[in-house]
Amino acid sequence: MSPTRGQPWRVLVRHPSAVLLVVQLCGVLLYPYTDDTTWGRYVFEVFGALVLGLAVWSVRDTPTPTWVALILGVAASALSVADATSPNPTLALVSAGLHAVFYFWAAGNLMSYMLADSDVTRDELFAVGATFTLLAWAFAYVYTVVQTLQPGSFIAAVHPEAQRTWMELLFLSFTNLSSTGLSDIVPITPVSRSVVMIQQLAGLGYVALFVSRLVGLTLARQQAAAPAAAPSPVPPGD
Repeated sequence: MSPTRGQPWRVLVRHPSAVLLVVQLCGVLLYPYTDDTTWGRYVFEVFGALVLGLAVWSVRDTPTPTWVALILGVAASALSVADATSPNPTLALVSAGLHAVFYFWAAGNLMSYMLADSDVTRDELFAVGATFTLLAWAFAYVYTVVQTLQPGSFIAAVHPEAQRTWMELLFLSFTNLSSTGLSDIVPITPVSRSVVMIQQLAGLGYVALFVSRLVGLTLARQQAAAPAAAPSPVPPGD
């Protein structure tokens, strides 16, 4: 067997955050096709279970016990599948709540992973993006909980009286977390506006703390390596 044949698999194992980030971004492209059909709902749940599994894999080496993530992930996926099979508001509410807790837990563990040392690895750079998407998913599920408890919490330019779809709430979450403010989804109740404000603050804090920290550590490493790479001065008279 060629020694390089297993190399792609080893690269994936060494960079779980990269795999998680790529899969979640693929989900952003997939979700618009799963909103309006029964089969799409099942595809959505299967893909969601994949994301949950990858999130557990990404944080398996962090200090917190993995069994916590497994319990949350399995329970959330099981309730989602049950709700897809037999729609029930209570199942949807509890499932969304468990999903939110799981994604916040996974994001917190990736943050701890990035803060654990002063060396910036390639996987930590991917973890910056993966953590951002985990937070976006978590707040989207919080919005789902708010909308379930208070129907009509969010309106939009199209069908303003309808309940917002998952893709619309995820879009709202991304725009608030990134502070772009381009969403046409508007919170109109005090609770929904409070959650939006908390997410906006979380997005600013995340960029200020983690992104700037990794950039600073990367520049410091490059500056520390520069003198070692520079040629030694030649003594005069040689």
